[in-house]
Amino acid sequence: MKTKSGAKKRFALTGTGKIKRKHAYKSHILTKKTTKRKRNLTYSTMVHKADEANVKEMLQG
Repeated sequence: MKTKSGAKKRFALTGTGKIKRKHAYKSHILTKKTTKRKRNLTYSTMVHKADEANVKEMLQG
């Protein structure tokens, strides 16, 4: 099975096996969003445990 191209661009595996992702809502219509909100969207976070299996399946190549 091929790796999903969109998934490999969006997710990264950490050393402990968790999956790192970026936040959504940071690309446009930024004028109405507060500076604090935009700043917090900058940092990456982990994929939720409930979604991990689906994402890992998309990343297997």
